[in-house]
Amino acid sequence: MTQQKEKTNQPPFAILRGGYKYKETLGMRRVTTYCMDMVETKDVLYVLIRADGSGGNIRRINWKDEDLDVFGNFKWPVQMIQDSNGMFYVSDEGDHCVHALIDDGEKGYVPIGQTAEAQESNTKTSKIGEYGSGEGQLDSPSGIAFDHEENLLIVDTGNNRVQKFSKDGKFIETIIKDDGEAALDMPWGIAVNHNGEILVSDWRNNRINKYDSNGKYISSFGEIPKSLGEDFIQLSGPAGLSIDEDADIYVADRNNDRVVIYDKEGKYVTQFTGDATLSKIGKTYIMSSPRVLRLREMSNREVWRKLRAPASVRTYGKLIYIPDFGCHRLQVYEKESYPLTKDEIFEQPNHPTLYNV
Repeated sequence: MTQQKEKTNQPPFAILRGGYKYKETLGMRRVTTYCMDMVETKDVLYVLIRADGSGGNIRRINWKDEDLDVFGNFKWPVQMIQDSNGMFYVSDEGDHCVHALIDDGEKGYVPIGQTAEAQESNTKTSKIGEYGSGEGQLDSPSGIAFDHEENLLIVDTGNNRVQKFSKDGKFIETIIKDDGEAALDMPWGIAVNHNGEILVSDWRNNRINKYDSNGKYISSFGEIPKSLGEDFIQLSGPAGLSIDEDADIYVADRNNDRVVIYDKEGKYVTQFTGDATLSKIGKTYIMSSPRVLRLREMSNREVWRKLRAPASVRTYGKLIYIPDFGCHRLQVYEKESYPLTKDEIFEQPNHPTLYNV
């Protein structure tokens, strides 16, 4: 399933929410290092990783938590999506472009330690965009998404706008560039819902902006109810976005180390702060080293299960993948929800007098 296909189906009229179950942790440092984003396919999970310092690749892993090598070479990758033909698109803020590439089986090697030598992947890529501020030019692009025609929407972060390209790299238009109250300030993430509406995370304004399919501003949201008693009420540095099959909206609230969920109207639902357990590959590594075993036993268990600066979140069916950037792993949750028709649920009351059962 691609990021394009998961959002075009009509969501149910309403849903009964059963909850969100923590499922599994995948990856570890040295494998899913500084993971920025991911794509789910039938047999392989593709994880976009950054290197220590600069550089990045796409790591192949699977549900057995096996390391299947890497491919691709990037300067400072941010997000990754896949189209209906299997082509990957990777935004690269260091190279001021979006790379287009296919997993052709080419393998590379990421070095571990200062004495190791890297073997670069020779996977061929094409570039969309170039550095600049003119039409079709990009400055530190971040979020990418497909519209319903599978055109490529690119968040042009340094130029505070969103541009539209065809998949073969032809510039179509600057679809979002607002002034005044709706002006973007370092936008990051982007997602398109079932109606074709465009949602953009506005990093410095700590909000999510909603636009129609033509780029006209509709509304903004991003607050958390104060009744929760949280120290942080507003989003802080919202990054990646995803929309699930129920039209719920997921926000990687990076500076608050969490993922926040809103419904399709922008009403707060819940949040994830992390429930990580030891991954299979992590267990193998730790069990091989008495020193690491002792260090882990001495560590703060409450801290290492938490999210740390997640840059993105992806939904596939009922599964929710959170690339846990600062902890070099994927935390996976499973949503329990049941579709409701208009006849199955009471009409929205004018006054909130209903009680929960």
